[in-house]
Amino acid sequence: MKWLAHSAARHLILGVVFVLLVSCFGILGYMHNGWSFGDSLFMVVLTVYTVGYQEVHPLDTVELRAITIAVIVLGCTGIIYLTGALVQFLTLTQIQKMLGLTRMHKQIEDLRDHIIICGFGRTGSMLAKELQTAKAKFVVIEPELNRFTEARELGYLCIHADAAEESVLKQAGIERAHALATVVSSDPVNVFITLSARSLNGAIQIIARGEEPSTEKKLLQAGANSVVLPAHIGAEQIASMILFPSIAGVIQSAERRRQMDLDLRTLGLEIEVVVAAEGSLFTGLTVEEIERKAERSFFVIAVEQAGSGRAERPLPGTRIAAGDGVTILGRSGRANILNKFAEAAR
Repeated sequence: MKWLAHSAARHLILGVVFVLLVSCFGILGYMHNGWSFGDSLFMVVLTVYTVGYQEVHPLDTVELRAITIAVIVLGCTGIIYLTGALVQFLTLTQIQKMLGLTRMHKQIEDLRDHIIICGFGRTGSMLAKELQTAKAKFVVIEPELNRFTEARELGYLCIHADAAEESVLKQAGIERAHALATVVSSDPVNVFITLSARSLNGAIQIIARGEEPSTEKKLLQAGANSVVLPAHIGAEQIASMILFPSIAGVIQSAERRRQMDLDLRTLGLEIEVVVAAEGSLFTGLTVEEIERKAERSFFVIAVEQAGSGRAERPLPGTRIAAGDGVTILGRSGRANILNKFAEAAR
């Protein structure tokens, strides 16, 4: 199909060049016989497009008549050829586009245990890039044409539609999917997509994005397994870098953090940094007591005492004080438990 499209484009270019050459021949021929450039151009246009208006000047010589006959024959032939090439080019372009979409839909239908990304904005595009790097199977759902086109140009499987519609989620293979990430910029839309996805597949893992912290509870109630608050996470990371530079230096080193995250994710683990708040559930407890109270769902691997500027590997008897920075290694998806230990008791 590609060589056909290239052939059609070549025919189109040849047709344009041929018509231009015939036009130049006619203009120069008439000008050679004393006509002005404007009159010559007007006569050529009338002749090539077979309009049938009266001649600009009388064709009273053999040379003028010969030029006119040549322009009529060659010009009409060129226009017919150019029209056919244009129709062929447009038709093949549309067929190629349709076949490309059909092939892509067939590939989506064949997906199993894949990931569905709802939204191809900044977060969605970054997520797709990471999944592609990890060689994970995924499909993107994006309603905006520009973003959909961008996703297609990057070679992603994608659907140009609104993910809030159940029929679209079914088209993306929601029943066969392993996980769904709804990362559109609208919290209400994310809640609605989460509800729809959960109703269509009770076992699918749903990760939802939220702009406002108050949306987290709604997303969890709607069926999300995990909720990501980008602004909240970013603020926490900045605070950690300011308050606990030694811990931040260990886990924020770009290349080291990236590789470590990938390795830990493979094992179903993640690293978090939390700050012991005054009156929190683990303030005043030893490391051993904290881990036991958390039912060994995570382990404390480093503690930076407030104001010390130095992170150290704690002993089981190390006691956590308010303001201490605590680096925790635990199973993925345990963020809610971590928050309970880090926040002040109410």
